[in-house]
Amino acid sequence: MVHESLMSCIGKTPLVYLNRLFPQENVHVIAKLEFLNPIGSVKDRPARFIIEQGLQSGIIRSNTHLIESSSGNLGIALAMVARIYGLQFTCVVDPKTTPNNMRILKQSKANIELVVEPDEQGGYLQTRLQRVQELLKAIPNSYWINQYANPLNCQAHYSSTGREILEDIDGPIDCLVASVSTTGTILGTARRLRQKFPRLRVVAVDAVGSVIFDTPPGPREIPGYGASRIPELLSRDEIDDIVYISDWEAVQGCHALVAHEGILAGGSSGAVVAAIQKLLPSLPTTYRIVTLLPDRGERYLDLIYSDTWVAQHCTPTTPLFIPAERFGELDSQDHIPAAPPHA
Repeated sequence: MVHESLMSCIGKTPLVYLNRLFPQENVHVIAKLEFLNPIGSVKDRPARFIIEQGLQSGIIRSNTHLIESSSGNLGIALAMVARIYGLQFTCVVDPKTTPNNMRILKQSKANIELVVEPDEQGGYLQTRLQRVQELLKAIPNSYWINQYANPLNCQAHYSSTGREILEDIDGPIDCLVASVSTTGTILGTARRLRQKFPRLRVVAVDAVGSVIFDTPPGPREIPGYGASRIPELLSRDEIDDIVYISDWEAVQGCHALVAHEGILAGGSSGAVVAAIQKLLPSLPTTYRIVTLLPDRGERYLDLIYSDTWVAQHCTPTTPLFIPAERFGELDSQDHIPAAPPHA
């Protein structure tokens, strides 16, 4: 099959068992590798869906100038989709946007607006949103994607992410574990899965210091999950449990993914891995978890995978995983269970 453009390559990402990282005999963790989307993250899906739906409805036209506040992944995805459709795009970023993401945005020819004034919580989200409003007034024919409130964000994952999981997994799904920021990914995916599995347990993975679930704000250094505002999309009744993960725990999760599974993923992937590790002692003896690994680790080489950055920004706590140097002792067919039936 030869695709007409990058757009039809988005989605259909593979699922893998994380049996080496989670070798418990009757608890199986299945990860959807969203970082294998062609632009590099789970945000490829809403970027394509929102723009294409806007073009079909007429909200977005050939002369529309798209605007969004993004720490990286959605901004990059929107920039690439905008190039395909010949649209102008401005991304509002802040000093915590990773150097790699800034370089990618520049190469995609996106217009970049950098805000440097922190908001009252010490982050930049509020000042980024203020700049968005200023740009909407200044730029003719501009349209704000508004990922925190746009229902198309959820619908993108209902129509694709959740549907693909149901198509690819044979057998029950007991639990969905996913990181949150706008909450569009977790809600859209969960709504589709619950049509088949109404008793599905939905676990949100949030950052320590995030205010999504009305907890006190605090410093956060890893972009990609957590937020300094409550998303308009949030439907608290649809989320069963919340696990809070610190920057250090997310770093541990990222390094454990590489050491045990050979997967180089971003901070939110490390966070969900750390959350699942915390959940293990409370799980039933037979349990099947699905999670999402949202983006690529290459975009975090200067952060999570830099010993210098980690030493400067993260406070070490109790280890969550088997040290990488000891994993070789366990890496044999005698100790790592084979994939269960229907893999």
